Amino acid sequence: MGSISMAAPPCHIVAVPYPGRGHVNAMLNLCRLLTARDGVSATFVVTEEWLGLLGSPAGLGLGPGRVRFEAIPNVIPSEHGRAADMPGFLEAVYTRMAAPFERLLDRLAAPPHAIVADVFVPWTVSVGARRGVPVCAMCPLSATMFAVQYSFHRLPPAAAAGGASPDGTGDCLIENYIHGTKSIRFADLAPTHTNPALLDRVLEAYSTGVKKAQCVILTSFQELESDAIAAIRQELPCPVYAVGPCIPFMALQQEEDDKPNNYMAWLDAQPAGSVLYVSLGSFLSVSSAQLDEIAAGLAASEARFLWVLRDAGARDRVARVGDGRGVAVPWTDQLRVLCHPSVGGFFTHSGMNSTLEAVYAGVPMLTLPIAFDQPTNSRLVAEVWKTGLGLKDAARGDGGVVGRDDIAKAVERLMRPGSPEAAGMRRRAALLKDAARAACEEGGSSWKDVTSFIHFVSS
Repeated sequence: MGSISMAAPPCHIVAVPYPGRGHVNAMLNLCRLLTARDGVSATFVVTEEWLGLLGSPAGLGLGPGRVRFEAIPNVIPSEHGRAADMPGFLEAVYTRMAAPFERLLDRLAAPPHAIVADVFVPWTVSVGARRGVPVCAMCPLSATMFAVQYSFHRLPPAAAAGGASPDGTGDCLIENYIHGTKSIRFADLAPTHTNPALLDRVLEAYSTGVKKAQCVILTSFQELESDAIAAIRQELPCPVYAVGPCIPFMALQQEEDDKPNNYMAWLDAQPAGSVLYVSLGSFLSVSSAQLDEIAAGLAASEARFLWVLRDAGARDRVARVGDGRGVAVPWTDQLRVLCHPSVGGFFTHSGMNSTLEAVYAGVPMLTLPIAFDQPTNSRLVAEVWKTGLGLKDAARGDGGVVGRDDIAKAVERLMRPGSPEAAGMRRRAALLKDAARAACEEGGSSWKDVTSFIHFVSS
């Protein structure tokens, strides 16, 4: 094959995300931060399927010429079905991507100064070692979740056998075993960390990848998770850079794109702080029964809402509730929506990207986590930062469905204008918003860590 043409930049980074929406978005946002600096460029490596899903760098608001996309063949199952067999999908990512990635590296005209790889593509460390290229592990999870998974061996065996703590309830705090994990309970680790096949692969990423990486990049920021970041820095033998919030905040300064956005006109017509934005993730979805309870709960709460639902049938069902107070759409520019003055709350699954966007926007959250790191993020929101309310503990029955009455009450608590409780959440959210923006500005904690990372891989 011919050589891929690329002029040698002062600092060239090859970025390798784990092939999942939240991970790809986090890596794209990291590339935005890095390539905004003079002399830094990135080659973003995905599968052919993902290349088709992403489109062009310019279309994603990435700096012209600074980020280029390259693809390896589709050697893993499709993005559209990976939720059905997560252990099998992880197995494919861990075993099938390394060889085509190395062949791609051979075609690059300019060798990388560093490979920046998602924690969950651990084979990159071996590839880098063979080529004498440093590998930096990027964690798109919260720093708290990173601390838990890195030191999971310190938890008693019951943690991996049902989320039970030594007292048998699941309510015991993990911080008794792992520093920097305030308020996180054993029960928050289920179900992901109690699936043996999945847990083994997750922990393998740390033993074969993170522990052999030359540095670690966190997409959180110092002021948000200071305890966890301090614990990680004390534990790891390599540099740890907290560069977040790793979200597309620079795009807010640009003109809106040409996608249909009638929802923005609708938001413009709503009173300040009156709209609950509802988006429950792009990977794991709530059940049909849970969706019906959410719709009924929103109707009973009498709150205005803007709900993102990709399924047309679900949008039709939602359109019949709320007496015209709600709008259901297939897509939104989420950060722009969260920063709109009419949005006063965010009903979220608590994925880390969404959590960081809400923090940056200063919007209180109502959380309904499903799996992975989401229960941990939910606990941080409700009990550590105190910028929202969690619904997980209200789930009932085998399906874990939260009822409409509990949802309505929580929405009212979050959105009630004159409530001291709601005012307190808004006040604390505003303080985190200020901290997030200060961290990104020149001289801020994240700005300094981006600078230090670039110096580290360039020297």
